[in-house]
Amino acid sequence: MIIAGRLVSPEHVTSGQIRIEGESIVEVGSDLGVADVTCSNDCLIFAGMGDIHIHARDDISLEQVYKEDFSTSAAAAVNGGVVHVADMPNNPAAPIDDNSYAAKQAHLDSRNVPIHITLYAGIGPGTRPLTQPVPYKAYMGPSVGDLFFTTLAQLEETLAHYRGQCVSFHCEDPELLEQYKDEPTHEQRRPAICEFSATRFALQMIEKFDLTGKLCHYSVGEGIPLIKAARKKGLRVTCEVTPHHLFFDDSVLNNDNRGKMQMNPPLRSASDRRAMIEALRDGTLDYIATDHAPHTKEENAKGISGQPHLDTYGGFVTWLMAEENFTPQRIAEVCSANPGDFVNPYCAPKKFGRIEPGYTASLTVLNTNDPWTVQAAALKTKCGWSPFEGMTFPGRVEATWVNGKLLTAE
Repeated sequence: MIIAGRLVSPEHVTSGQIRIEGESIVEVGSDLGVADVTCSNDCLIFAGMGDIHIHARDDISLEQVYKEDFSTSAAAAVNGGVVHVADMPNNPAAPIDDNSYAAKQAHLDSRNVPIHITLYAGIGPGTRPLTQPVPYKAYMGPSVGDLFFTTLAQLEETLAHYRGQCVSFHCEDPELLEQYKDEPTHEQRRPAICEFSATRFALQMIEKFDLTGKLCHYSVGEGIPLIKAARKKGLRVTCEVTPHHLFFDDSVLNNDNRGKMQMNPPLRSASDRRAMIEALRDGTLDYIATDHAPHTKEENAKGISGQPHLDTYGGFVTWLMAEENFTPQRIAEVCSANPGDFVNPYCAPKKFGRIEPGYTASLTVLNTNDPWTVQAAALKTKCGWSPFEGMTFPGRVEATWVNGKLLTAE
């Protein structure tokens, strides 16, 4: 099969063709033959986009699958142009050791989903590394679930056993969270100082234990200089940012939408939002990772934090290009190449992130000139809602190719 159109890499946008055999890209060039599929000039063809921070809510306990499961999260991903995801471990049956991780992996395999899902293992009080290489997640303070630490000293004691591992950090200082717990609003209970303090500590741990570190869902402008300084010292640290922290700020909050607009960390100031956009543009932030966190509308109304974002991933990306002047090349970095680099050590023989021979034939095609108004009826997430409902993005997902096959969400 040959697909033709405008191909996007982190280096350039060029007209070309992709030859696919089976599940792999075997050749890329300008004159490979008669194309089986030709994308219009309104479309951009990216290596399949990846979301390395989602909550599929599915594990062997089945306690939370009324919100989402691996199958519905995969359908939402395809709907949003996402071809691989990485699922967080704060499940009722958390994957924290070889046995519990294998049980979750076997459960995932039984779902037979079309996209690739990488599983994080959890780090909690007293846990130890698995015998196989996996990415880890450390919740520095309380989030949704029970897998978290109550003091930074407790976290440091546990991290001493994870020297050299790949660890992602939810950066909120648990001791400061305790100090602010009686404030009147969610945003005041989880203020920016909690994230700033936790950032400083996480960077110290990354250096002390030679970790490959990642800071999750970053939201505080004051922390950006710390990240830049850490990289200048040679620390291996990358950073995520979410669609909600790029699009919304605390000025949108009112008594009617507080539940729907609640997440951890919370929405920040307008200046923080602008700082995140510029840090994503200049390379300080490395991934658009949604923190896809499906809950029912009733749960959000009661104050359970999290928003679903997989269905709207591709539409949101077109907003970044049209409204914030992100180049297609930068989008290829933060949505395709960098997420691919993160998961590739754990998903062989699959290989994501580039339109090059030897990579998996998974592609995201965005039409940048076909506005899309987000409606609940078009969503595939089981929870059935989006904070973007009623908003019109400047473009849409034209096609999602997974393992050499054109997929539409069922």
